[in-house]
Amino acid sequence: MDESNEEPPIDEPFAIREREFDTGFGKACISYLVCEPLESAGFLNAFSTRIGGVSPLPAEALNLAQFKGDSKENVLENRRRFLTAIGSEQGDLVTANQTHSIDRVAIASLEQAQGPQPACDAMVSRLRGILLAIQTADCLPVLIGDPVTGVMAAIHAGWRGTAGRITERTVADLMQQGVNPRNAIAALGPAACAECYEVGQDVIDRYRKEFGYWRTLFADFKENGKAHLDIYAANIQQLIFCGFTEERIHVAEHCTMHENDLFFSYRREGRGQPAVVGRLLSVIGRK
Repeated sequence: MDESNEEPPIDEPFAIREREFDTGFGKACISYLVCEPLESAGFLNAFSTRIGGVSPLPAEALNLAQFKGDSKENVLENRRRFLTAIGSEQGDLVTANQTHSIDRVAIASLEQAQGPQPACDAMVSRLRGILLAIQTADCLPVLIGDPVTGVMAAIHAGWRGTAGRITERTVADLMQQGVNPRNAIAALGPAACAECYEVGQDVIDRYRKEFGYWRTLFADFKENGKAHLDIYAANIQQLIFCGFTEERIHVAEHCTMHENDLFFSYRREGRGQPAVVGRLLSVIGRK
């Protein structure tokens, strides 16, 4: 008999949940992912899908970002549906003006949370009543919560941000707020997987310069100088370097390109035109 006080490991840390409700114009069903260990630690969290919205991308799409390819009215209705589905109708949604940078911002007050979008690609806070939100469509969303201090973070980790060590830098910000990485939990949401994430020689050269372990982050090298980047492995390595234990890092087994019917994918749908591709939201807040 096991007399230890440790909780048994969760075999499937991510669950797809659905919520059906009346929109006033009929029934709608919203699907989203939840990292259950992060939820059990006291953090409301959700990774959206493209299902259940009103955006014509191409139809009934749940686009959750303001951009030229969709109307403000559609996005507001989609966000209302999403927040209702995850049980956070009253929370302030804090989004960022993302530019693939390594800039981070601490959200320290409700006034700041309700103000203009910060220009950054990662946010940190300990406030209740807000949801930190990251927009993606192939890049990697990383959500972090510390059950001891209540501090949380949301990170947009594309290949540029990852090369600039944005996850490492954000964890350093968390540590300045009293977080011990060994107590924290990280959830890595849907993104383009290593089988799909093809990059050119310029990206390979950048990673070769930045990381001594760069070869472990690439596969399928081609004669034309291209290879496939494992964006998950790159950010897991940064978390482990900062002191996270492997059992507290949870990875969603969903690829935005393989599962384009469930998630938006800039690489598969964009064809160089960002205005035709919706955006997913990954959110975290304190319960």
